[in-house]
Amino acid sequence: MKNQSRPLYKVLSIAGSDTGGGAGIQADIKTITALGGYATTAIAALTAQNTLGVQALLEVPASFVGQQIDAIMTDIGADAVKTGMLRRRDVVEIVCHKMIEYHVKCLVVDPVMLSKNKKELLSPDAIDALISHLLPLSFLVTPNIPEAERISGIEIHNLSDAEEAAKRIYQLGASNVLIKGGHAPFPVDIKNKDKVVDVLYDGKSVTHFDNKRIENKAIHGTGCVYASAIATYLAKGYPLCDAISGAKKFLTAAMETSLKPGRGYEVLRMF
Repeated sequence: MKNQSRPLYKVLSIAGSDTGGGAGIQADIKTITALGGYATTAIAALTAQNTLGVQALLEVPASFVGQQIDAIMTDIGADAVKTGMLRRRDVVEIVCHKMIEYHVKCLVVDPVMLSKNKKELLSPDAIDALISHLLPLSFLVTPNIPEAERISGIEIHNLSDAEEAAKRIYQLGASNVLIKGGHAPFPVDIKNKDKVVDVLYDGKSVTHFDNKRIENKAIHGTGCVYASAIATYLAKGYPLCDAISGAKKFLTAAMETSLKPGRGYEVLRMF
């Protein structure tokens, strides 16, 4: 095969490993590759999990997380960086240090706090570090409803609450805030009750992104895929709203054709 000279869009994922392949680093690699990017990784934690849930978690030393980031950034580099499960405060802190050291401008933070089966994935002091140190470095943060409530301190019952929470999170230092609507009944505020609405606040205006609700499916890894898809589109140079729209279309298609490889949750089809 001839070497075709086309741009190489590099995306670094810093997240936890999912042995079941449905979320985390594995889902990020699949997503970035499916969208034409080149995926690199720094593994922040190891899990033993499957479609039934997380059975065990092995922490990775923060210094080694830093060495993984160094290995990528001193050679390959990254057009965008996406973070997922970071687990501990010292890991959050080393990631912050490296983002500053390598002058990362396009950082997408998915503040992973709980697994699908409600297992805690981020310690309380790590949440505090994420809010105070990592959010101010981010270009975009993508919390779901429970995460947005925890970060903002606002209970979210409707679209107006989500907008207020996004503004509060922006005030904490994030450049852009995207609150995902899949965990809440936002349709109470809009005419079409079959829609899910995500809320973006950029410091000046609120933008809504809606798509049809995928009913009767318990799907693992949607947040990971959404954030890594946005990061890939940003790495390609897409404006933020276009990157979110493209990622949302990709995610919806993957949800509509989801797979059930085991006895528990379904996973996304990205091929």
